[in-house]
Amino acid sequence: MSAVAAPATVLLPSPRSSVNDDAISVLPGVFVPEAAQWLPMSSGRIASDGYSWMQAVHWVAGSGLYKPRRHRSHGPRSFGPTTVRVAQELAQLVPCRPGIEYLVRRTGLSERSVEYHLAMLRETGLLAYIVKGTRVRGEGALASEFARMIPVEFDAALGIRTVRRDEDAPAYTRAASGIAESGRELMAKLAKKASRKVRKPRSKTSSKAPARGARKGAEQGVVTAVSDEARCTPMQVGTSTVSSAGGTSFPPESKLASGDAKSPTPKKSKAKAGGRRKLNVVGRRFQLARELTQELDWLRGCSVARIAWVARGVADAGWTVTDVKGWLHLRGEAARVRRGSGLLAVLLAGAETVLDTPAKRADAVEQWRGAQEAARRHRIQQVRARTERYEGDWDAPTSRAVQRQVDEAFAASFRPKPWAAAPDTEALPEVSGVGGLEDDVVAEARAEARQRLMVGDTSLITVAVDAMGRETAEQLYGADLVRRALQLASGARSSLMTYGRR
Repeated sequence: MSAVAAPATVLLPSPRSSVNDDAISVLPGVFVPEAAQWLPMSSGRIASDGYSWMQAVHWVAGSGLYKPRRHRSHGPRSFGPTTVRVAQELAQLVPCRPGIEYLVRRTGLSERSVEYHLAMLRETGLLAYIVKGTRVRGEGALASEFARMIPVEFDAALGIRTVRRDEDAPAYTRAASGIAESGRELMAKLAKKASRKVRKPRSKTSSKAPARGARKGAEQGVVTAVSDEARCTPMQVGTSTVSSAGGTSFPPESKLASGDAKSPTPKKSKAKAGGRRKLNVVGRRFQLARELTQELDWLRGCSVARIAWVARGVADAGWTVTDVKGWLHLRGEAARVRRGSGLLAVLLAGAETVLDTPAKRADAVEQWRGAQEAARRHRIQQVRARTERYEGDWDAPTSRAVQRQVDEAFAASFRPKPWAAAPDTEALPEVSGVGGLEDDVVAEARAEARQRLMVGDTSLITVAVDAMGRETAEQLYGADLVRRALQLASGARSSLMTYGRR
């Protein structure tokens, strides 16, 4: 039972006749709209295998019935060998669920080109969506699954009879049951094409190079080619000195090139001595911008392209990052920066016209370096002054009134408190002076304090000062020993003084 479903494709008059005029003289155009590119809406039938499907692909490619829509401004202009290459990859997939990245890797085309050719296969009715791929954020992309279809135009052109095995089955499940005699020859040609694999065409430059060399050789009259493997001195056989090539004589062996001589026109190397190419105008702008973002703290994080646009005037004038720093020193910098690129644009306004010579720029750089050196020395002095102020000896006040207040405060703080006598013991007499001591006792006490002071021990005098007061201690040990002991005691608490023996 033969049944052909009503075609859902749009039939358009063909602009040219078929390439196989012996089978069908005039065929309608082939185009399937986007709404009919799904399997339930397709008017074609599912191909039984990839081989029979490739026969339909080659028929569409050679018939010229399909042309891309006129509204498409990009992409292929016809159904050509590249589309056939993509179809070959699809014919080998079971099920036909190709990923874009897979086809890009197999065919060497770009992602956009693969999408164009898949759309052309759908518009010709050779592919129909079973499941359309989706892209969900945070999940893996799902590839589209296609059904390889044979258009009804192919069956009509070759006179293929189809039959539906099951009455309840959809129309796209019908299978071929026979072919007309007029279409057998064309089917045989399509079978040969389907059995051959279409490969990527060679580049035009490589194909033109041998032809160009052959034409050049023909123009120069070269009739004999010498291979690279058989480069030897020509030898003659026999006693005749006349060549059979019409008077052609070979040069003597001493005249032959040894291969060691240099070419009279040596090629100039395009590479620079340092291995780097010379920067153009845009390259110098970006180089200066990158150095500015690295050297200036208030430009860190700014876009290099924006800074290159702002500093294009000074970069074109040949300025370096040091020259820019010198100009910014003369111009003055802001303490608070809100937008670095905007501030730089204001500061560099008219810079290349003011410092228009290398000498002026060098003078500005010298002033900037002098200011940097002065600032460095000032910071060193500040650090030294802070260290001496916090770690040095205490400086006594110069005012007499302040000195009197300090002495009273020290006396009140360090005055010894009277000991409370226990109820069962006799209270010690309070010592108010050294007037009752004999001279030999005072001399012995001073000698002992002097010996201890020589080795750095000031405890004897400091205890006397704490217990009796400084005036009484000076009466006992002398003002000179008390002063030296107090100085050593205060110096022992400083990190700038150490004690040792010689």
